[in-house]
Amino acid sequence: MTVISRNPADPADVLVRLTAPGAFAAADAVERARTAQTAWQLAGAATRSAALGAVADAVEAAAAGLAALAVREVGKPLAEARAEVARTAAIWRYYAQAPFAATGAVHETAAGPGLLLTRRRPHGVAGLITPWNFPFAIPTWKAAPALAAGNAVVLKPAPEATACAQRLAELVEQALPAGVFTVVPGGATEGGALVSAADVVSFTGSSSVGRAVVRSATARGIPVQAEMGGLNAAIVLPDADFGQAAAHIAASVAGYAGQKCTATSRVIAVGTALGPLREALAEALRAVPVGDPADEGTVCGPLIDESARADVTAAWRDLPLLAGGTVPDGPGWYAAPTLVEKAPPGHRLLREEVFGPVAALLTASDLDHAVRLTNAARYGLVTSVHTADLGTALHTLDRLDTGMVRLNAPSTGVDFHLPFGGTKASSFGPREQGQAALEFYTSSRTYTLSPARGL
Repeated sequence: MTVISRNPADPADVLVRLTAPGAFAAADAVERARTAQTAWQLAGAATRSAALGAVADAVEAAAAGLAALAVREVGKPLAEARAEVARTAAIWRYYAQAPFAATGAVHETAAGPGLLLTRRRPHGVAGLITPWNFPFAIPTWKAAPALAAGNAVVLKPAPEATACAQRLAELVEQALPAGVFTVVPGGATEGGALVSAADVVSFTGSSSVGRAVVRSATARGIPVQAEMGGLNAAIVLPDADFGQAAAHIAASVAGYAGQKCTATSRVIAVGTALGPLREALAEALRAVPVGDPADEGTVCGPLIDESARADVTAAWRDLPLLAGGTVPDGPGWYAAPTLVEKAPPGHRLLREEVFGPVAALLTASDLDHAVRLTNAARYGLVTSVHTADLGTALHTLDRLDTGMVRLNAPSTGVDFHLPFGGTKASSFGPREQGQAALEFYTSSRTYTLSPARGL
């Protein structure tokens, strides 16, 4: 396999062209990581903390170049690229404190002298498979907690984000001992080999690949988590601030061309909210700046490749358009932010995640109906609820079958110190980020300490 990474705003601009190393290279990287892991674990909390802090410093020092690389390789608008790099540094700094945290507890025995201890220990080598849409942040929020807990890491990035992964690896490897963090470029062959060799696996990507990763890892009996997308809804009640709701939803539909698992793809207007929301949201989407991701003001840049754009345009075909539905002329894989209505039950936009700047406007007779529509999707990542009534919002929160609920806010946006994940087809296994990540990358052990006879 040849790994090729192109600039989605200018497909003639090729950033990476290399021959994938193959399955044996991936397995070898795991073995080298396993050899390095023991010393890394035994180096102590201060060493691991200092190393992760040094990575944060390096990311901050290289911030401008990293943001420019994300713009060029994955078409991320400059403002979002800068924000992602800042978050990447913050995540490394957050987990730099984790090695000093307690890893267990001491308990009295039920009878007699002695102590009972619980202690969390690293699994060994963490195999990470990451997507292209957050080329620095997602590898970081997987790798940083794994490393903080004493694991070694082998990262297999998406081919479309190879250059970003290689640049991140340069910064990380400068701060860590050799073999503790390794990037293996490639595709399914390298990813499959990594899952077959690692001691713990974390995956973010498509549902079909994620299910295969889960099957392979569970067959081996190793811990695995998989984040596999969403079909996220925004519920807008009649008492909502329609201007604010439209702005938040438009940002969630069109920001980074809708290429986020937390993007809004279904908008559910409740009762009399339909009329004012319909107009406000269509206007907000038409006003979204579309263009070169290197421009300061761009919100919606190109889709990642030609097939992605074809997928998006096919999704809105034959549906009534309220905004968008066009493909600009010129180089780059662009599509206008699009809002459709009257999608029939069973339509693809209501069943599948379409990774692009398109959303379907739906109607609900009341809040109960809106909740049923939201929960009807096989995914359950995040829902946004827009209302001025806190009581209604609180009544709704636990009825939504999604892992995250955001009130009067865009569906997009992640707080890296809190658990991240969904329900149903969106996620498998323990949550990512925050304290949950540290627990995932370690296993709990119980020790019984009894005094020697005669003491």
